[in-house]
Amino acid sequence: MKRLLVLVAAAGALAGCGPVKSTSHLLDAEVQIQAARTAGAEKLAPYEWTAANLYIVAFGVSWGPVMWVLLGEMFPNGFRGAALAIAGATNWATNFIVTVTFLPMVNAVGLAGAYVLYAIAAVVSLRFVWTAVRETKGKTLEQM
Repeated sequence: MKRLLVLVAAAGALAGCGPVKSTSHLLDAEVQIQAARTAGAEKLAPYEWTAANLYIVAFGVSWGPVMWVLLGEMFPNGFRGAALAIAGATNWATNFIVTVTFLPMVNAVGLAGAYVLYAIAAVVSLRFVWTAVRETKGKTLEQM
């Protein structure tokens, strides 16, 4: 069940990146005023908002909570505690890196470029889950 949830959510995150990438020029500060005056800009804004939130919701129902469950299942009992500590620290360090590099990345490649990178991450996660994550429904912790 967890595998299916992460697969569906990774696909949802990928689906959310496309519309945001294609209309992200509406959120760039330099053209925001002109875009607001453009006839089609007001019509596209709800789609972009929905797509961006689809990406966030897809992450929030999958990788956000499921990652912690998967980590608990993937390490043998003998060193599960130490492995979870390292994996948790790595997760928080990565979150920190994403947070502090987001604005410089948007300034360098624009919001569209940022969402392209997020789309690439969604494709990588989709492929990773499809090939490497096994379903564990009905198995005990020792069987995994």
